[in-house]
Amino acid sequence: MKRVLLCVALLASLAGRWKIGSVNAADNARNQASAAPGSGPAGNSASGYVGSDTCLACHANVAESFSTNPHSRIALMHIGAGSGCESCHGPGQAHVQSGGDVTKIFHFDKDSAKQIDGACLGCHARTHPNFMRSPHRRAGLNCISCHSIHQPGSELALLKMPQPALCFGCHTDVVGELEMPFHHPVNEGAVGCTDCHDVHGTFQSNNLRITADQNAICTQCHMDVRGPFVYEHAAVKGEGCMACHTPHGSQNARLLNMPAINVLCNQCHSQVSADTIHGMSAGSQELAPCTNCHTMIHGSNLNAAFLK
Repeated sequence: MKRVLLCVALLASLAGRWKIGSVNAADNARNQASAAPGSGPAGNSASGYVGSDTCLACHANVAESFSTNPHSRIALMHIGAGSGCESCHGPGQAHVQSGGDVTKIFHFDKDSAKQIDGACLGCHARTHPNFMRSPHRRAGLNCISCHSIHQPGSELALLKMPQPALCFGCHTDVVGELEMPFHHPVNEGAVGCTDCHDVHGTFQSNNLRITADQNAICTQCHMDVRGPFVYEHAAVKGEGCMACHTPHGSQNARLLNMPAINVLCNQCHSQVSADTIHGMSAGSQELAPCTNCHTMIHGSNLNAAFLK
């Protein structure tokens, strides 16, 4: 009989301990969940986070425009945890307890460029690894110089305003080039600045996009001259498309750097060479354009002289 009573007492003790352990585990899980930025209104005072619902009590106007924001969609993907207001603005407890003191929370409009970029690159570092050494960053620009998270003027990348107007705000020299008689249709909306440039920085000059074949920036549209060719034009292979063409706009047809094709060709193929081969006088104004014969100037599969 004593053995039976001892077993019953032991089982009751184990059951009580299991229940207490389960309650403690559940409490810990709830505390960890409430500590995550973007979680419920209760938050966790120990962590300094109050949750996005607390923010909305004062910033309802921001919430209305934020429902369709990509950052908001990330929060929904993670069931509200880990990507709310405090993911970018930091813990909000001190801000709330102070009655809304803006110095008690990270404020993008009032902090340094380094702090602003650090907050954004905390998530976007993989997609923009070169930004900190880019010409834009060295010029003193930061992420919110071009992007507006809460009130974007363009749905594309949350830009303050659509391209190319946003880029023209600083790059005024390009405005005139794109108004020339022959130009890439940027103003017409057929081509965008970021089709050729990576504004967050690259290893190329002028933030040009990087490809295995750098000419691919141009040949993604100009596929008829893409190649590869059996006989390659050295200028195209070595210097690239801009050896002969001006990318934004030109007063010359085909965006050429020179008004006359012969003058352009003779930058590499000297006039002496041309006279020797073609038997023309050096000052002749009646020279036929080189491309009358050398039609395959970008490269040829049939002829080393790029003839017809």
